Amino acid sequence: MSAAGSLLAAVPAAAVLLLTVAARPREAGAVAPLRLAVVRAVLLSGAYAVLVVEVLGALHALTRQAFTIAWLLFLAAAATAAGLRRRRETRLGQPSAAAPASVGAAPRPVPVGAVVSGGTPDVSAPAAERNEPDAAPTRVGRGPSGLLGVAVDTWRTARLGERLLAGTIGGLVLLELLVALLAEPNNFDSQTYHLPKVEHWVAQGDLDFWPTAIHRQVTIPPGAEYLLLHLRLLTGGDHLHNLVQWAAGVVCLLVAARITAQLGGGRRAQLLTAFVLATTPMVVLQATSTQTDLICAAWVACAATLVLDGLRRRTGWGTLLGLGAATGLTAVTKTSGLIAVGPLLVLWGLAQLRLARTRDAAAADPAPAGPAAAGGGRRAWPVGGLARTIGGSVLILVVAAVVVGPFLARVTAEFGHPLGPPRLRESIPMERHDPASIVVNALRIGHTAFDTPLAPLRRAGAEVIISGAEAIGVDPQDRAITFGRELFPEPAWYPDEDRVAFPLAGALAVIGAVIALARPRRIAPERAGSLRAYAVVVLTAVLLHTAMIKWQPWGNRLLLYAVVLAVPLAGLWLDALIRNRAGGRRSVATMAAVTVLATSALAGVLALSYGFPRRLVGAGSVFTTSDWDTRFLRRPQWADEFRWAATAVQDSGARRIGLVQQNDNWEYPWWLLLRQPDGGSPDLVALQSVLPERPPADPSSVDAIVCTGSEAACAKLVPAGWRLEFRGYVGYALPPGR
Repeated sequence: MSAAGSLLAAVPAAAVLLLTVAARPREAGAVAPLRLAVVRAVLLSGAYAVLVVEVLGALHALTRQAFTIAWLLFLAAAATAAGLRRRRETRLGQPSAAAPASVGAAPRPVPVGAVVSGGTPDVSAPAAERNEPDAAPTRVGRGPSGLLGVAVDTWRTARLGERLLAGTIGGLVLLELLVALLAEPNNFDSQTYHLPKVEHWVAQGDLDFWPTAIHRQVTIPPGAEYLLLHLRLLTGGDHLHNLVQWAAGVVCLLVAARITAQLGGGRRAQLLTAFVLATTPMVVLQATSTQTDLICAAWVACAATLVLDGLRRRTGWGTLLGLGAATGLTAVTKTSGLIAVGPLLVLWGLAQLRLARTRDAAAADPAPAGPAAAGGGRRAWPVGGLARTIGGSVLILVVAAVVVGPFLARVTAEFGHPLGPPRLRESIPMERHDPASIVVNALRIGHTAFDTPLAPLRRAGAEVIISGAEAIGVDPQDRAITFGRELFPEPAWYPDEDRVAFPLAGALAVIGAVIALARPRRIAPERAGSLRAYAVVVLTAVLLHTAMIKWQPWGNRLLLYAVVLAVPLAGLWLDALIRNRAGGRRSVATMAAVTVLATSALAGVLALSYGFPRRLVGAGSVFTTSDWDTRFLRRPQWADEFRWAATAVQDSGARRIGLVQQNDNWEYPWWLLLRQPDGGSPDLVALQSVLPERPPADPSSVDAIVCTGSEAACAKLVPAGWRLEFRGYVGYALPPGR
């Protein structure tokens, strides 16, 4: 990557930081305002990134120059907004929203501001809200020295346990950043369709569909790849591609901690939430990957935290735009995330209607636990409040449609359905919805999600599920409830980014959800109604997921958005357990919780150290494995085969090269190996196509053919008289004389 590419890649990051300054909430009493500003900044930047791709794609201008101009303009706008915000605050003599106001010495029982994620103190939390028994009045200035002072003070006043939690979170995040920077993209799906999709856009200069044998290159929502496209054009390569998921992981930690604060958790509860999430192996491994699940989870979490803000006060226009952006970004990234966004928006709508009906809306609790919490004031149905709620709902849908609409329009025009061709609509979604089938599917998903290295336990659980399914007349391997040709059960305990289970985080979240539903006042006395309502939404999302998505061995990563939403319930419960540790039995329970947290930390460290396919130590370490071999850690035997075929084709002087492959074959290595001498994209054309309206190229029109997978399938497309060579997985064909 060139120096110019490095500088250009820093522009989006700088813009997000400036927007964070400009987007700090002005309203008094905002929970964790610094993190709320981050949410607003990333949603605005994400929506802008998607719309830039759509607009420039429509203009056939997906070029480095166009993207550079777009981001420089965005940076200038962000800098202007931040400057205006600072000048306004200076003129009015207002303290920075990121700085705490003076506070008294007595701690409040239910803290609402809070502390860290990723090891960085959140300066929005007043001292009295940080579990400090004797907090002194503090007032901090706006400058960097003031923020640093708050950070130092927070660390100084933190207890040993809180320091250990924060240190572990920060250490993991920094090590993940190191791996993300050192490792080349090597995710299996990325080799097949995530990264080839980006290369096709760069080669074409637009977003038009192309003939391909891999339908997922054009049918799967491309939101994550849109973000990768920005880095690809700005830097000229894929060296920073892993940073997109890493950044999404940081956002998930920050937002999950803020959700905990919104539900009544103090500093320790938020640290516990961030700790459990940061040490979950699936999060650790995906944070260094070019997968898409953490990105989806980040957008869903942003929607959740904005919805929780709407439970206590009427939602402003800015937040409505944010909810629309979060919904649209979720839809354009991974439609399964809408399974959670839908119930969240329903909760928001009900809360807004309730607030509109209550005259003293500011004092009303959105989901009261009893008559005393219902709030004062007379009930009414003000026409203006009802119209505002309906209008806000429409605005959310309109903004979401602006973000995801262009992609859906292309898919509908191509396949006659916004969800793509039948093979896509029937492969992942459940095709049976009778209660017995849903129960069996839910049990299989749970078995895979809670898998452990204890093989006897795995076998016993699977046998019970299989026997139970047969007893109620459901085939546990029924294709209508099972993805592809996969067979249940499948081990999922190994730290692999595509399938690793989350038994610890899952168990803690389940316990937290049960307590939140049954006895919410135990863990959030002053937020019991909100906590119970949120737990209902999380449970609804999980149930909908099991009723709508078929079981598959890789299904755990599809649940990542639900894990991020559920972990705050675990953090709140753990904090309550520690807070009420007096007494023998409670002390035993606290020790058990500490043991679970230590085990969770060990799982996170081991996943980062030995996880697959990127690890710090051992065979395949990012420190000892070459860039090219790192790309092929999934299939080491293919590394030399791709190079062998590409070298032969390049030596022949071929310019136009035909592709022969099957639906799950690796295409991306060809885009790397066959680039033009000046770094330009190779002229690769498909000789097969699953798109009815996109016919493949004629084999006689190409100068060479490269193949993956089946030699027999390749031989059928090689013109007569051409020489075909094949080694294991990879082959090539050249015409006579080449």
